[in-house]
Amino acid sequence: MTRALILGGTSEANRLAEVAAQLGLDAIYSYAGRTQAPAMPSLPTRIGGFGGASGLVDYIRQQRITHVVDATHPFAAEMSRNAVAACATAETALIALERAPWKRSPGDDWIEVEDVAAAAAALPEQHARVFLAIGRRHLEPFGARPQHAYTLRFADAPEGALPLPDAGVIVSRGPFTLAGDLDLLRSRNIEWIVARNAGGNGAFAKIEAARQIGLPVVMIARPVLPQRQSTESIDDVLAFLGHDARLGA
Repeated sequence: MTRALILGGTSEANRLAEVAAQLGLDAIYSYAGRTQAPAMPSLPTRIGGFGGASGLVDYIRQQRITHVVDATHPFAAEMSRNAVAACATAETALIALERAPWKRSPGDDWIEVEDVAAAAAALPEQHARVFLAIGRRHLEPFGARPQHAYTLRFADAPEGALPLPDAGVIVSRGPFTLAGDLDLLRSRNIEWIVARNAGGNGAFAKIEAARQIGLPVVMIARPVLPQRQSTESIDDVLAFLGHDARLGA
């Protein structure tokens, strides 16, 4: 019998979990718990970390997990690496449900960098108004560039002081619209955008808006992960779990 563990935290993971619940699949949904009020799927759910790869191995064995689906955020590199290592140790099947990265289009002015530190270094020396669309856990390197005025957008209000002397916070959840992001960039006179190449549609509006206005985007590449089976298709994941979505069986 198949018993699945879905490592979630993305809209794709939530959709997969809902489909799995509708089909009556034996599955557990897990997410890290960094968002205060995430959309909760109709599956048995656990919140929090596992304690590294070894903790995940223990959980897989205790729960008799036969299949693991890594549907975490493309930048949740530690969790994805732990999943690869744990599934290898536990001899458990693994697949990643992974959205394709964004690709540069005509009219895009991208400066592509490897990580957050390189993104901070890529900003100009002179004062600029920067839309920092990278999440609240990756702000520290930008504290070394205090000359800029930053606009931040978070799903939840930040707790405690931010490591940036000049920062305005917008609390809002995607998916975002082109019209809304055009208004944000124009109303705040944004001159630069820093973004992670998360892929998908929910956060792409800012990239389209930057293209229309002609703003430079510092685009942070995805982390390099160990080789693993991956797909963009929920139907492929269902097939991996032994369910043929076309036949409903």
